[in-house]
Amino acid sequence: MATGIYVNLPVKDLKRTTEFWEKLDFKFNPDFTDDNATCMIITNDSYVMFLKELFFKDFIGKKVISDSKTSTEAIVCFSVQSRQRVEDLINTALKNGAAPSNKPQDYGWMYSWGFQDPDGHLWEVVFMDEAAIPKE
Repeated sequence: MATGIYVNLPVKDLKRTTEFWEKLDFKFNPDFTDDNATCMIITNDSYVMFLKELFFKDFIGKKVISDSKTSTEAIVCFSVQSRQRVEDLINTALKNGAAPSNKPQDYGWMYSWGFQDPDGHLWEVVFMDEAAIPKE
């Protein structure tokens, strides 16, 4: 069984990416940060590695990196503690260079909303009230 997850994403401008996520109150691990990559901390066992595109290519064994502004391979989703935190994060992202990717989705027990970061990667922020999940 895995003990953690590292999502690796290519970026065009590492400094811009780091500054964008810092504005959303995310922290970075300096032990895994250099001129080619940085490690954003989601939780104690979940991280996102942002790698400059040329460095990212060293790991993929393929010729082409998908253009995340025109195509999508994945949506990275993380959960937060409240509906208000979903709205705060999305609104802060949108004010700092993100683009909307969808409208808020409210299912009563689950609330989510998404954005595209400055590189075009899709992110979803979700709050779930597990006690309110409908019993069928």
